[in-house]
Amino acid sequence: MSAGKPITILLVDDHEIVRQGLKTVLAQDSRLRIVGEATTAKAAVSTAVTLKPDIVLLDIRLPDGSGVDVCVDILEHCPATRVLFLTSYADDDTVLAAVLAGAHGYLVKEIGIDTLVDSIKRVAAGETILDPVATKRVLSLIKTHSEAPSADLQEPLSPQEQKIIALVAEGKTNKEIAAAMGLSPKTVKNYLSNIFQKLQITRRAQAAALFAKQSADKTKR
Repeated sequence: MSAGKPITILLVDDHEIVRQGLKTVLAQDSRLRIVGEATTAKAAVSTAVTLKPDIVLLDIRLPDGSGVDVCVDILEHCPATRVLFLTSYADDDTVLAAVLAGAHGYLVKEIGIDTLVDSIKRVAAGETILDPVATKRVLSLIKTHSEAPSADLQEPLSPQEQKIIALVAEGKTNKEIAAAMGLSPKTVKNYLSNIFQKLQITRRAQAAALFAKQSADKTKR
């Protein structure tokens, strides 16, 4: 984004006290500008499509759906927008689902104000910011899966699919994977969908449960 131009932000959280608190905090920095709010998954997507903000600050759980699905839909319709999760949930399954959805950042609400503001600016500048403790555990689960023998699957992953899941294990977003492999983000998304199909799952959130289960099974052996 252009230097000096305010970073536009869409707040998505169903708790009014959280939204009001965020507006108060973020308004103190002249480089940040709140351009809209949404309290539901449906409203989040439609508002993002209309406003095309630089950043969507998104909760993972909403009254009418999952923030993970909202992330996928927003990135599909607004590829220039970057999604930063801000949530109370830091369990492995939830963080993994967000990573697989292509989120550009994942933070827990316990972080300090300065960290939040800095993270928003860094994500807007093109960086990926993930909560270090939760992400380390989750990426370890993905890496374990990516290195598992293909024979463990009913339909083996192709070499290209193995490369993609390995990049996911490094914490790369769909856009970053696309750049690294010379593919379009849409092609990467199609590859991931095919990977999930081979793993006999239909939604990104289910991928988390499968990865966690396989990791636990390996530990018991």
